[in-house]
Amino acid sequence: MSTHTLHQYFIHAAQQYPDHIAVVEPDAGSITYRALADLSDRMRDYLYHANVRRGDRVGICMRKSIDTVAAILGILKAGAAYVPVDPGAPSSRNAFIMHNCKIRLAIIEQRFETALTEELQKLGSPLNALVLDSVGGGVHLDQSIRQTALQPQQSGVIETATPAPDDLAYILYTSGSTGKPKGVMLTHKNATSFVDWCSEVFQPAETDRFSSHAPFHFDLSVLDIHVTLKHGATLVLISEETGKDPGRLAPVIARQKITCWYSAPSILSLLAQYGNLANHDYSALRLVLFAGEVFPVKHLRSLTTLLPHPKYFNLYGPTETNVCTFHEIPLPVPEARDHPFPIGRVCSHLDGKVIDENSHTVTSGQAGELCISGSNVMAGYWALPEQTNRAFIMENGQRWYRTGDIVTQTEDGSYIYQGRRDRMVKRRGYRVELGEIEAGLYRHPLIKEAAIIAVSDTEAVIRIKACLVCHEAKHPSIIEMKRFCSENMPVYMIPDEFVWHNMLPKTSTDKIDYQRLKEPH
Repeated sequence: MSTHTLHQYFIHAAQQYPDHIAVVEPDAGSITYRALADLSDRMRDYLYHANVRRGDRVGICMRKSIDTVAAILGILKAGAAYVPVDPGAPSSRNAFIMHNCKIRLAIIEQRFETALTEELQKLGSPLNALVLDSVGGGVHLDQSIRQTALQPQQSGVIETATPAPDDLAYILYTSGSTGKPKGVMLTHKNATSFVDWCSEVFQPAETDRFSSHAPFHFDLSVLDIHVTLKHGATLVLISEETGKDPGRLAPVIARQKITCWYSAPSILSLLAQYGNLANHDYSALRLVLFAGEVFPVKHLRSLTTLLPHPKYFNLYGPTETNVCTFHEIPLPVPEARDHPFPIGRVCSHLDGKVIDENSHTVTSGQAGELCISGSNVMAGYWALPEQTNRAFIMENGQRWYRTGDIVTQTEDGSYIYQGRRDRMVKRRGYRVELGEIEAGLYRHPLIKEAAIIAVSDTEAVIRIKACLVCHEAKHPSIIEMKRFCSENMPVYMIPDEFVWHNMLPKTSTDKIDYQRLKEPH
């Protein structure tokens, strides 16, 4: 097991490949390993003089950019943990996250400053921040550090921190059943053991060019950023606007000569359907990795037919474990196959087992909840000891994380995904707790009752349906509801459908009867 830290991997690569391009930001430039090392060192120094110390948390509210990558590395070099939030999410949600984990400082873009300050004030937290006028190419972070440089109390070189393996590297917030997001605490040991596994399986080289499609508050970004920077390879940043538009994205992948692609299946499905892939040169592409949701076989077959040369891997795992199982897709995909591929075998550095409702291990072929143990598994949820305890079972001194996913195991040791144990679903690669959407809808003054159900179509794509009761006879329009949701929850949580009821069905214990809501008519 590695005893390195994430930033030590980068430091070593920068020493070995100083003139290699570390990060490309299309339309905004690129940066070498030497320059990125220098910029992240100055970020580290700034944080030190701002009294950020080992174990502190530093928030990040910035669009994806070279500036953001340098900020992440600088935070790690300071011995702190980075806490990225979604800059497109409501300011109230981002303020809650920063308040919840008691950040020492935030690094934010000016465009988010006013709203974030106002929301934090409501929570009784002042905003201590390094504010960038914009982002792009690393220039704005550089300028902000120079303009707001804090004068050290005493001269001397500031050393890069060497955290312990169990020190936090980052906290990623996911949906919480109470309607509030919860912080998943990941240590350097968690992160480096995952990065080392990726090195073993995918054999990255300094000549590789990795995509960065996932936003930095999403756990797929850990592979993108840290596997790339460990090996002296190049990280190609994909903006949110380009990443959602297959017509713009397809030529970027070809033009940038991406060798290793990683994203949720939804964007790959769009590329297969609307990317005109046959018109571009993808000869550089050697790996296509996907995770976060079920990949409809129809679209996977189309993609592998259009791009037959790369190896394809289905990666599975919640934020709490990052990737914990994987399956290489055998090509070609048979025409007769109509069901999704397995989520595969447990990664070599982890253990897995399937348990029943009484936490007893079930035999092969029986459905049960997948549990994972090992160095990838999170330390726990920030400031939620009871939820942390419920998430684990102990057996013979071994700590097992309960994924909440129901699987069956085949005779060859692969797992087949069956569904969720609770009301949490994967949508557009994000894990969404349906209760958080309900909590968001209840903020609307006219909503009397709200129940969210998730339904799968014939291609296993999740659609979110809101079942609502209004206080008044005339209910809000779909446009009004969509606008309200966009102001109160991230885009991937907004329901696809709004259905109004006179009253919601109840169980004998006067709880909302979700099963009846799922019934036709």
